[in-house]
Order: sequence, then structure tokens, then C-alpha cells
Amino acid sequence: MESTTLQDKIKYWTENEYFDPQTRQELLSITDPKELAERFCCDLAFGTAGIRGILGAGSNRLNIYWIRRVVQGLADTIKEAGQEAIQRGVVIAHDCRRYSREFARESALVLAANGIKAYLFDSLRPTPELSFAIRHLRTIAGIMITASHNPKEYNGCKVYWEDGGQVPPEQANRIVAKMEERGSWIVDTVSEEEARARGLLVAVGEEVDESYLAEIKKQLLNLPLARERGQNLCLVFTPLHGTGGRLVPQLLRDVGFTSLVVVEEQAVPDTEFSTVSVPNPEEPAAFDLALKYAQQNEGDLILATDPDADRLGVMVKDREGQYHKLTGNQIGVILLHYLLSQRQKQGRLPSDGIVMKSIVSTDLAAQVAAGFGVKLLDVLVGFKYIGEQIKRLEEEGTGTYLFGFEESHGYLAGTYARDKDAVQAAALVAEAALYYQEVEGKTLLDVLEEIYQTYGYYLDEQVAMSFPGLEGKEKINRLMANLRALDQNTIGGVPLVSQEDYWSGQGWRVEDEQEYPLSLPRSNLLRFSFQGGGYAMARPSGTEPKIRFYFCVRGETQQEARERLAAVKEEFLRLAGVNSL
Repeated sequence: MESTTLQDKIKYWTENEYFDPQTRQELLSITDPKELAERFCCDLAFGTAGIRGILGAGSNRLNIYWIRRVVQGLADTIKEAGQEAIQRGVVIAHDCRRYSREFARESALVLAANGIKAYLFDSLRPTPELSFAIRHLRTIAGIMITASHNPKEYNGCKVYWEDGGQVPPEQANRIVAKMEERGSWIVDTVSEEEARARGLLVAVGEEVDESYLAEIKKQLLNLPLARERGQNLCLVFTPLHGTGGRLVPQLLRDVGFTSLVVVEEQAVPDTEFSTVSVPNPEEPAAFDLALKYAQQNEGDLILATDPDADRLGVMVKDREGQYHKLTGNQIGVILLHYLLSQRQKQGRLPSDGIVMKSIVSTDLAAQVAAGFGVKLLDVLVGFKYIGEQIKRLEEEGTGTYLFGFEESHGYLAGTYARDKDAVQAAALVAEAALYYQEVEGKTLLDVLEEIYQTYGYYLDEQVAMSFPGLEGKEKINRLMANLRALDQNTIGGVPLVSQEDYWSGQGWRVEDEQEYPLSLPRSNLLRFSFQGGGYAMARPSGTEPKIRFYFCVRGETQQEARERLAAVKEEFLRLAGVNSL
């Protein structure tokens, strides 16, 4: 049983033979009391996105014992749902990280010990394919072993429910409750041989790939153009050592983008991500090697997917041959404009169409959607909230989902999956670039400029700050407390229209000093909205020891927007107290 004192926890982990010798030795070799305290100060938290942490021994590290506990909690939840749920089984996929294959295999063996069938992918696969596979195989749940774009020291376990979305709060709370009911780290497994012999462990692979790619192709709007002229667009692609390395090139070439150059060094799965400092397409440095390839091959477009291929980064060549990295918001707005304009042109824009974005994503999206008469819905941060809304629309029959995105480079058109999909987004961006090049004689940068000229120059930026450890949590709490205490009518000289605290569920209008209730669920998020559009926001990360500040400002000209962005960012960070830490 897990004990309450630090020393009891350490004693339990180092003396109980349930923990393997390597784990016990790792802990016994630690001589720094602070390091030991950090490893056992608390337990990793299982939330609605699953569990994620730095790999290592201890209750505050991710390891095979945590994976077993989480999967056992899932198994107990499934068994509680009844025999039909048990028979449907669980599909499991994994990325390229340290221990990902081992964690995926162990997950299957825990399920087998509970009499629950596991469909285990034969090798690494993208997260969005796991979301698709749940619906395709009609399983009751899914498990994805990944830490997404986190540094190499991390891994994690995402749990999905039968609709293909990450577990909703009700199921997440049941899993946690089941873990707490057991109150023990000890979880039973069976051997792989026994699991296979009993029909409780089944390999899946290419058949699911084919069905998944077929569904993605249904979301493309100009397939005949791609097949006829796709070779005219030179693409450079890097999977950053991750799961996009096979399916993205396969999809692009299948639909006609045969002038494709893959960054060879980064096409190989690598647990150490040895050619990049951080495998995150949000970071400009992740494009360094791909940029060299693009310059050598005169590439028109650079596409980069993160290790589990749910986020897409893009660089575009301008008319002078220079490459420009698009923000996640800019990619989202370009795709939104492309999808809506093409649907309208083809007579395929439904009257009840709905698009969605996370609340920290650019306000420009609402203007673009309104320009096509399409409703836009804001949700909390996390693509699972978009997935939940897709499910709600289908159950209530209240609208047709068209597209959703997050500023953190996540995009999804269509409902074949319930998570962001960089495999699909890569093909959509390539198709959009080809259409504008071949039909309208424009680059994606030209299209973005036209959007700005129509709706105003919305510039956005995110500032992320890391504060690890217990002291870091206190610092993050202090920054949020400082911002909650603000009594401001302007930030950076830009007038405020409202201040909203999603933790308290209350908003406050500047004009009449009136409070009003917020409609979204509670979240540790603060939003300060500007007159005329834009915002400054703050949100601690739910999966990393970080706090993120989001900025979006509008100007009549690019210069005005740049000046406002600089002024807003400087004052907001000062008011938060960043300089005093």
C-alpha cells in the first residue's frame, strides 16, 4: 500500500520486490535528498488528457508501474460498463519515445489479465490514427503511449473513449476512482504468449492504415487538381523522427504531390531526437535541417509533424525566395479560409456549418467564419473539447462540423477522428498551396495578406515560461494571483472591454463594471479582451511545469499591429510579475 510519509514511500519502492531491480537500484543510487523528495513529493496526476511526466523511478515520474495502474483503472471502468464493453476491447498505439513500445505492450497484458481484448498496432502510429481506429474497430476505448512534442525525457499515456475522443470528465473521474479504490501499485499481468493464445492480444496495422488514409482523402476538396498538377509544387517534409514518417509521404504521393523531398536524417524514428533540440514544430529551430533541404531543392513549402503526428508546422517560400514560418494561428486561418471558400465555390457549404477553435486561438478566425456566414464556437484549451462538441452536434443534430483548430498547431476537418490530425493537415496545406499557386497565382503568404486586408491585421504570439519543481508551482501560482488582482482599463495602451476568470466562472465588463457568468467549464485561465478584437491571456499548462501567455492584437496596418503587440506584451508580463521572479 502507498504510505503517507516520504520515507515510507521511498522504503516501499526500494524494498518491495514487485518493483524490478533496476527501479530499486535507480532510487538507492540517488544521494541528493532534494532529488528524492522531488521524485516522491506527489503523484503524477491523471487528468482528462491522461498522464504525462519525466521518465524515471518514483511516484512523481512516469514508469511502467504508472502505466499499469492507469490501465488497470481503465480496465475496472470498462468492466463496470458491462460485458458488451469488455467484448469490444481496446486499441493501443504508440510513438517513437523511450519505452513507448514496452508501455504499449504492457498495457495490452494488463488488459488481457482482466479478460479484455487488446488490438495492438504492429509498430509506431500517429495519435490521430489511434483516434480513428477506435471508431473503425468499434472498441470501447483506446490507449496512446506518447508525450506528443515534449522533450525526450518525457513520455505519457492518453486514454480515449468509444467516440474516438479523449476520455470525458465522467470516465476520467471513474478511472481515477478505480485507481484510488485499489490503493496499490501492484497490478497483475499475463504473459504475451498467454494473451495471444486466449485471443486477447491481436496485432493490427496496414488494414487500419488504408481505411484511415481513405477517410482523410474524403476531406480534400481539389483531388483532381492535385492528381493533375501536384508535381508542380515542391514539398519538403520532416517527421522530426516521429510517427509521421511513413503515412505523410505515402498520402502526399498518393494524391499527386510527387515532387516531395523527405528529410532523410529525420525520417528515422529516434528516441533521442538527435537532430533537434526539441521535437516541436512550433519551434523555429525544429526546421533548421528541413530549411537546408528546401534551399537545396528550391522547395515551395516545408511541412513538419511532431513525434505523434498530431501537430503540423509550416514554412512558406515568398516571391523573393525567402522562407517564412507560419504561426499555428496563421495556418489555422489559412485552412479555414481555404475550406470555407472552396466549399462555397463548389456549393458544398452547409447552411448549418460550424467551425471551432480553442479560446486562446486568434480572434481573426471568428471574422473569417462570419465572412462566410458560418458560426464559430470557442472551447477550452485541449482538442478533446472540440471532440466533445463534435459528438454533441452529432447527438443533437444541431449543426454540421466543418473544421476546428488550436493555435498550438492542431487541425481537423471532418469527423472520422476526434483529435487533431497533422497527417490530414499536411495534405490540406499542400492542396491549398497548390490551388492558390495553379489557379490564382498566389502563395499562401499572399492569401494571408488578403485576409488581413479584409478583416484587419491580427498578430499573435505565445510566450511560454518553464518553472520546474515545487518552487516552480509556487511561482506560477503567484503570477496568476498577480493577474487576478489587476484593476486595469487598458493594457499596453489598448482599451479593455472585459476581464474573464474561467476558474471562478465570472467575467467583468469594463464599460458598466458589471459581472456576468461564463458559459465554458472551469479552467485556470484568465482572458483580458480588447476593444475591437484581440486579447491577452494567461494559462498554466496542464501537462508541463509551464505557464503560457497568449497575445492577439488587431491593427489597421501591420505596423500598427506590431507596435500594439510589443506594448501589450511588455506591460502584461510586467503586471504579471515576471520580472520579479
